[in-house]
Amino acid sequence: MSSLAELFPEGDYRFRLTLRRGESRGFFGRWDSTGTILAERAKWIAESPARYAALLPEGEPLLAETAELAAREWGSEPIASVRDLAMRLEPDVLLLSPDATGVFRLRGGALCFPTGWALEEKIGHTLDFIHGVVPGLNAALGPPIQQFLSRLKPGAVFHRDNWGIVASDKFNLHPARAIPAPEPLAKLERLWLRVEYQALLALPRTKGIVFGIRIALHRLDQLAADPAVAARLRHALSTMPPEMAEYKRLSGIREKLIECV
Repeated sequence: MSSLAELFPEGDYRFRLTLRRGESRGFFGRWDSTGTILAERAKWIAESPARYAALLPEGEPLLAETAELAAREWGSEPIASVRDLAMRLEPDVLLLSPDATGVFRLRGGALCFPTGWALEEKIGHTLDFIHGVVPGLNAALGPPIQQFLSRLKPGAVFHRDNWGIVASDKFNLHPARAIPAPEPLAKLERLWLRVEYQALLALPRTKGIVFGIRIALHRLDQLAADPAVAARLRHALSTMPPEMAEYKRLSGIREKLIECV
């Protein structure tokens, strides 16, 4: 897992397909000894199972292979459904595989802690469709992402990170919950750096991809106490294109953040 300073590389803000080799057990295994994360995941599945877990027929072989891997290497209890996937593993897990043309599509998974998007709206679609709402992402990284997934060797694991700033310390930011965007008058102690730690794992038998996401939250007033992290965050915010700031719901607060962080 990268340090907070590494989330904001030197230079101006831009899309980067920065990937690090890793291993799966440390990412998909148990981190939370209290059981709090799994309890919250079970809560959301009980409340709205179709919203947070879904699987197409094309995803059934991917789920079966992932379940075998989880039992063998991640210390998971048996997984027989995507609801089990949601409640047995701490990270969110999405399952992808190539269609007849070789283009990867989202076949299903468990997404209890989404960052502003809905699994039910994206399932079955290509990565270009899923990423289409992110300004400039497909143009910058669409072909490299597809190429990387197509060439990922069975069993290989790579990690990457993504970040945003939110006005909530909740893990579940599903659009249906209507969590407000950061407001101009918000104090730093009421804002959080939301980090997605991501893992990409190639399944040997089905040739599918397991995409794992873990969420971490860092209060901005505490983050600002680290001069190196604060300086890199300010530069990232100041060089972020306006359309990206709008997408990240930061347009109304960006100038204040640059001034105060």
